[in-house]
Amino acid sequence: MCLIAFAWRAHKDYRLIVAANRDEYFRRPAAPAALWDDHPFVVAGRDLEAGGTWLGITLQGRFAAITNYRNPADRRSDAPTRGRLVSDYLAGAQSPGEYVAAVARKASQYNGFGMLAGDLESMWFFSNRGGEPVEVAPGVHALSNHLLDTPWPKVEKGRALLARALERPFDAESLLAAFDDTRTAAGGDLPDTGVGIELEERLSAVRIAPHGGYGTRCSTALAIGEDGSVDFRERTWREDGSPGGVVSYRFRLADAPAEAPGASPRAGSRPRRTPLPAR
Repeated sequence: MCLIAFAWRAHKDYRLIVAANRDEYFRRPAAPAALWDDHPFVVAGRDLEAGGTWLGITLQGRFAAITNYRNPADRRSDAPTRGRLVSDYLAGAQSPGEYVAAVARKASQYNGFGMLAGDLESMWFFSNRGGEPVEVAPGVHALSNHLLDTPWPKVEKGRALLARALERPFDAESLLAAFDDTRTAAGGDLPDTGVGIELEERLSAVRIAPHGGYGTRCSTALAIGEDGSVDFRERTWREDGSPGGVVSYRFRLADAPAEAPGASPRAGSRPRRTPLPAR
């Protein structure tokens, strides 16, 4: 995933609002967001090549997401998959702060990443290219392929798009539409991450148009209301750049304990999945 904008405790009606685009090679197999058979309290997409996921939520309100830290010069081919860091948190019982502290102790074995881990009480950020874990302050933030709130053009645009969305009642489809922005930034405003100016420009869009088999694969809008309501919507994108299917989950947070493995959500708390046609 290459752009995550989120409002953490920045709206009177919502504990968390997220808008995110996942960028990846189209040849890498992945499953769209769903309740997982092996962890039925997890709602997330799934990487079918190496396991794990890029973004997800649980029925108890645990949230996590990850991006790659872009520096091709220090990439190792033998490193474990970073997506497991997200899925292990979602399937586990540790608090966000405890979890990222544990990740920090083994972080050197992974390629570069930036990770968010949260629950209803706190949100934490950790990058193995950026020092110690930090608790995220309330506000509107964004993460791309560097550190939290690094002022890259797409990060600043993502934050601005989400901030404007907070002025209206949450609407998942409108937020997905706002993040369907394929305009690129001017060369002079771009970072130098070692991929060359032409590629830096293509990667500067909020939604990356497909090129050479790479681009935005899916877009996600998520809101956790202060009343316990959850609205999760994901749109997939085809390799020709056209929109694919949309899935939507709406539910209320379960009153099962935080140690979700083995817990049984109360009746009526299971998500309602609504497959929607492509638009």
